[in-house]
Order: sequence, then structure tokens, then C-alpha cells
Amino acid sequence: MSFAFECRAGDGPARRGRLVLDRGTVETPAFMPVGTAGTVKGLTPEEVREAGAEMLLANTYHLYLRPGHERVNALGGLHRFMHWDRPILTDSGGYQVFSMADLNDVHEEGVTFRSYIDGTVHALTPEKSMEVQSALESDVAMAFDECPSATASSDAIERAVDRTTAWARRCREAYTGPGVLFGIVQGGVDPGLRERSAKELAALDFPGYAIGGLSVGETPEATVETARRTAEFLPGDRPRYLMGVGRPEDLVRAVGAGIDMFDCVMPTRNARNGTLFHRDGRFNIKRTEFRADPRPVDENCGCPACRNYSRAYLRHLFVSGEMLGLRLNTLHNLQYYLDLMRDLREAIESQRYEAFKREFFRRRGVVEPVG
Repeated sequence: MSFAFECRAGDGPARRGRLVLDRGTVETPAFMPVGTAGTVKGLTPEEVREAGAEMLLANTYHLYLRPGHERVNALGGLHRFMHWDRPILTDSGGYQVFSMADLNDVHEEGVTFRSYIDGTVHALTPEKSMEVQSALESDVAMAFDECPSATASSDAIERAVDRTTAWARRCREAYTGPGVLFGIVQGGVDPGLRERSAKELAALDFPGYAIGGLSVGETPEATVETARRTAEFLPGDRPRYLMGVGRPEDLVRAVGAGIDMFDCVMPTRNARNGTLFHRDGRFNIKRTEFRADPRPVDENCGCPACRNYSRAYLRHLFVSGEMLGLRLNTLHNLQYYLDLMRDLREAIESQRYEAFKREFFRRRGVVEPVG
């Protein structure tokens, strides 16, 4: 598969780039909607495309367990299986090692775990992760890594860095997929370990790099500062991907730290809980003040929910338990995130990123964090 990354403009560390893959071009900074099990929850691929998404994320761990990578491959690969003709990035399964720690046993060879579906025992190794991702035929595959929690001891975080580097080497040797393989930097919030991990991964010459192991319990300030410091040790001609970080405030600041790609379940998960994002922050649609509110969620948003429906109607759907309400909420939140990335790209191109950031925080009525 052909692969290229071009940094087309810069404003300080903030970068306006373009990622070129066989299945399409991804304009960066970019947000990837999360389709863990081969679907962005509640939406059709056509709706996700219409919102402007250029790349999706799907998860190796979940698709391995159900329906199985062999079945997906036999049915034409993940793109055909889920009817998505644009690029797909697959996570390695490393985050699930962290998030489902009570079901897992981590060792030098990989991870032994019990399925959350039926309790059966499985082994996920760097080689197995590469086998699964190759069978899924994703455009960007992620190296298998160990993601320690924010409360892990210094020794545990250092062991995770050691394993992540060793596993990255094994992934490079094992990957046979049609796409390209990105490395993942670990190290908690320890500057020294982050520098070491980034340099070790950079020496392996991956086409792109992810900053993993954040948004796992540390403060938002620590998240962005760690991303900033890590990015300084990654090659400037490769895309940088901050994994699993999704608060709009953090995305805006991380772009200013030189990050190019993001993913998070926050827009879709919040939508299902009734929380909607807009230019001035966020609110929950179930509040009684919206019972007779004729306004759209955001009059400047072009999503189907804002074009056609009032806050009163969306509240009615949500409190009535109607599926349409969850779908419309999801369409809106996803549009918000994709529009935010577009606005950031335009701000960088016109050399006004700092002004954009100041206005972004002013509209929310909060003090802009330092850095």
C-alpha cells in the first residue's frame, strides 16, 4: 500500500498536514470516529461519510473475539464487511489489556486473557495482533503495546516501556498486512521514560507514531504536557497520533503541541447519554429547560439534527427512550468534532491558531490553560 505524509503548513508546533493512502486522503489534524466492532454506534457508513469523516478506527481485540478475523477476511476484509471504502486504522488490542485488567495476565510473550463474551481463554501476542490486523486488511495497523495505568508504579511503567519496544520489534517482523504499521510510545507521565520510548521507537523507523498510555487517569494538563514533550522526540516528517484523548479542550491544545490524529468514543458515548457539544461548551438535552426550546442545538451546525429538529424535540425523544434521539444526538456530536478539526486546519493555514485557541476557551467561559 502506498503511504505518504506531507506537512503543508505550520503555526508554531501546530501542523496542517495530509495523509495519503490508497483508499483516500486524510486531512490533518484529523479526528477518527470509533467503530470498535466495525460500526460507529447508531450510524450508517453513509451518514459517517456525509459528516465528513475520512478515516475510522476499529479494534483488533473485539473483532478477533467476534465475529473473528478469519470470517471477516473470508467475507472480503473489514472495508467490504462494514461497507466503508475510506481508510481504516485498527488498534492493536493493547488498550484492552489495560481496560480489562481483571481478565488478563500480561507476560513477556504477550497477554493471556478470558473473553468477556464467553469466558474462553485466549492468547494475544505481537504476532497474533499482526495476524488479526493483516486479516482485517486495515490501512494502518498499530503495534501491540502495554498500556499501564496512571497509578502504576515507576517500575511497572518502565517494564511496560521495555515490553512495548520489544513487542514493536516483533510486530515489525510479523506484520504482513496490506497497510502500514505505526509504533506506539509509552512511558506514563514520566518525561525520561517518554523520551526513551520515543527514541527507541523512532529508531525502528515506523511510517507513523502514536502516543499511547494517556487519558488513563492522569489530569488533562498532564495529558497535554506529556503529549507535547513526547512529540518533540518523534520524527517531524511522520504523522503523530494521540490515542484515546477526546475532550474538545484537550484536542485544541494537543493540536498546538504538534499532534495530527485523534480518536475517542467521547462524541458517540456522550450522545447516547444525552450530552451534546456546541460552540459554547456542552449541555445535557434531558434538562427540563429544553422542554419547549424551539432552537437547534447549534444554529451554526449543518448536521441533520440541527437542520431539522429543535432542542424540545430532541429532549422529547431522549426522555421517551426513542432510538431516533440517540441517532440524532450522535450525528450532531460527530459533526461537531469533525467541524472542530476543519476549523483548526483553517486556523493553522491562516496562521491564527493561537487566536483560535483563545476564542475557543473564551466562548466556554473558562481560563485558558497555560501551554
